[in-house]
Amino acid sequence: MAEPVVRIPDAKVALSTASVYPESTATAFEIAARLGYDGVEVMVWTDPVSQDIEALRRLSDYHQIPILAVHAPCLLITQRVWSTDPWVKLQRAQAAAEKLGASTVVVHPPFRWQRQYARDFVSGIWRMANETDVRFAVENMYPWRYRDREMLAYAPDWDVTKEDYRHFTIDLSHSATARSDAMQLADRMGDRLGHVHLADGRGSAKDEHLVPGRGTQPCAELLERLALTGFDGHVVIEVNTRRAMSSAEREADLAEALAFTRLHLASAVKVPRP
Repeated sequence: MAEPVVRIPDAKVALSTASVYPESTATAFEIAARLGYDGVEVMVWTDPVSQDIEALRRLSDYHQIPILAVHAPCLLITQRVWSTDPWVKLQRAQAAAEKLGASTVVVHPPFRWQRQYARDFVSGIWRMANETDVRFAVENMYPWRYRDREMLAYAPDWDVTKEDYRHFTIDLSHSATARSDAMQLADRMGDRLGHVHLADGRGSAKDEHLVPGRGTQPCAELLERLALTGFDGHVVIEVNTRRAMSSAEREADLAEALAFTRLHLASAVKVPRP
């Protein structure tokens, strides 16, 4: 009989700099290094440091923690960050990833009112992906809801599996908000699933980004599947700690998220011993 042994995949566990908001990008590097994360994902937004490649390189070198991914500025609050042209934003995100040694650029599908960008998005992402070794991992989103009304804010669709992309990012807080089945979503992504935003949610109309294990999403089940399938992308903790009453409480949440992730990425499987 083969004895059960623990197999841990090559996936690295990173901290999104968004997880420390309203604290700074620099604080995220410090916390990630202190807690033992494998790296960081830089959310490019209104913090000037997040937009400055040399400042990010210095933080990475000082804390001895690599930048594994760059999240392009796709949010409403970042419409003027790195240009108002969405293609320029992606070009700059690609250049930042290449210079910083990050393997992945995370990108949201366009807003519906970005009509020309949305029309060319799928072919444009393929074109850019063919020009670099950096992965452009398109992230699942969700419909916007207000009371009983639902607005489709993203184009071609918030469900990115309806389009042909080379790589996907799965975000479990977004699947909760969309009220979609996260495991079925991962099935549809298949071997094109290249990046994970790990957070939890309870199905609220608000994008909650709870610490994994505090909502209803199959965070543990997804991690265990990634371990069994030998996933070699990055698992990024992207949680909301804005309600933390202190820096110590914020760090405790981020330490809990890291421990949860590492625990469930270690899978007991039957491997024949020599």
